[in-house]
Amino acid sequence: MLSSTVTASAALLDHLFCLWPEVKRTKMRQWLRFGAVHVNDRPVTRHDHPLQPGDVITIRPRKAPPQVAPLPAGLHLLHEDESILVILKPAGLLTVATDTERQRTAFRFLTDHLRERTGDARARLWIVHRLDRDTSGLIVLARTEEAKLALQESWDLAEKQYQAVVEGALEQKQGTLRGHLDESQPHRVYAAARPGPSTREAITHYRVVREGYGRSLLDITLETGRRHQIRVQLAAAGHPIVGDVTYGGKPASSTRRLALHATALRFQHPATGREMSFQSPLPEDLARLVPGR
Repeated sequence: MLSSTVTASAALLDHLFCLWPEVKRTKMRQWLRFGAVHVNDRPVTRHDHPLQPGDVITIRPRKAPPQVAPLPAGLHLLHEDESILVILKPAGLLTVATDTERQRTAFRFLTDHLRERTGDARARLWIVHRLDRDTSGLIVLARTEEAKLALQESWDLAEKQYQAVVEGALEQKQGTLRGHLDESQPHRVYAAARPGPSTREAITHYRVVREGYGRSLLDITLETGRRHQIRVQLAAAGHPIVGDVTYGGKPASSTRRLALHATALRFQHPATGREMSFQSPLPEDLARLVPGR
């Protein structure tokens, strides 16, 4: 057991670094996460807990970390720091709650997981962007409101890449889809014939990766990020995404999902300014829809 008396005001984690510089930072964060750090005989998990002269810090390592329920199948935590989480969301799982489903969402599962693991019942997450229920792939969430605001402010500069399997063979193997989108009812988007008061410009870049079985696999990069943008623009071009019955696509017998996957994210870290880059390969069930040579 380690113990020390505070002589000057400081944040808890900063004080721990000064006291025991030989201890790795990851180890200290584990102490906090699992309730091993006590201030005046009370466990503290917040790294920014304010210390006052006379406070007594005691490190009491626990025999075992608390039991945390695993995340549901297909939902993976790829990166975590004090500002952000980066996750891989499976198809079939909502990003956030809707009027008809409030429990089974990536946001709810991750919030509960974070609270159980840290022992902090007040731990929160903030949504930066989202994927449709039947779209799989990469999502970044913020751990602080400051991080959320910073990410949203610079989100137009973030690189967001997808892969999609569409019906038919595109005449132009590389190009840009430009147009305006509007909503006719909640959650239903359509390509507008001309700009209007309620329309929003949508720009999607694509490149054909391979073709076969009457389908095409596309690399897609978003210049704008509108609701259902990729789905609506490809359908309007005569090449709906396989499995997208909402916008005219046909279901595939080998998979019951939308053939759209968020494969890459590149953005500026909201706290450090460092470039963050994450990749996720096309799921095998989608790759089989257009087999490679």
